[in-house]
Amino acid sequence: MPGEVDRYLSELVERVRTIYRDRLVSVGAVGSLALGDYRHGRSDIDITVVVDPAVPARSAHELADALAHPGLRCPAAGLELVVYDAGFAASGAPGAGYLLNLNTGPLLPAVVDFGSVGAPGFWYVIDRAIGHRSGRTLSGHPIREALSAPARPDLLAAVSASVREHASGAGHLADNRVLNGCRSVYYCTTGGWISKRAAGQSIAAAETRFRPLIEEALRSFERPRESALELPAGAVDEFMAWARRAVDRASGGPAS
Repeated sequence: MPGEVDRYLSELVERVRTIYRDRLVSVGAVGSLALGDYRHGRSDIDITVVVDPAVPARSAHELADALAHPGLRCPAAGLELVVYDAGFAASGAPGAGYLLNLNTGPLLPAVVDFGSVGAPGFWYVIDRAIGHRSGRTLSGHPIREALSAPARPDLLAAVSASVREHASGAGHLADNRVLNGCRSVYYCTTGGWISKRAAGQSIAAAETRFRPLIEEALRSFERPRESALELPAGAVDEFMAWARRAVDRASGGPAS
């Protein structure tokens, strides 16, 4: 991992500690940092913060201000940071449930949200499951212990919603759509969470009819976001329809 990312994480943790002090339970990296596949110029930095339920509401506002790019310059494509209270984090409950959802950085549309009502929960359910299994503790209590994995039916529902979101194509690079589909199918068939690249390699080996598309998506994923390859739209749509059916079979949901 580049030194500038390590320095950024150190400063981020220090600012989180300064704001939450003895109310801080844990800070952990999830996403590509947790799964050992951070790609500089491509990946976001995904961080989960767990705090005491009695923390003042103003603290989330202070943290959002303290971490906003470019005041604290993010060296990655962006920072996606979520704050949970410890009770919710340990409950394994489905839904978003956050105190703060912050997206900031050079390639991310800015998001600052202090209430999870109405937020699509599947992103957060999946991230908490990955954090429980593979999270990398940056400060405080082990993040894998601070987060409980949602029940498998809730996870399957979240994965199904994620595949449908990526199948729509709105706001997603084609390579990320394909590799997210691969990771979703991999989870549903094995129960394990691995990086998108590793999942792509696994599905390409097993599903030869989609191998050329997945291999092209993997090549594109090596490139910065702004120079991603253009994948054939029809082939991407066909693959996403297959992934959706595979996930629906595992979850017992509709395959329409």
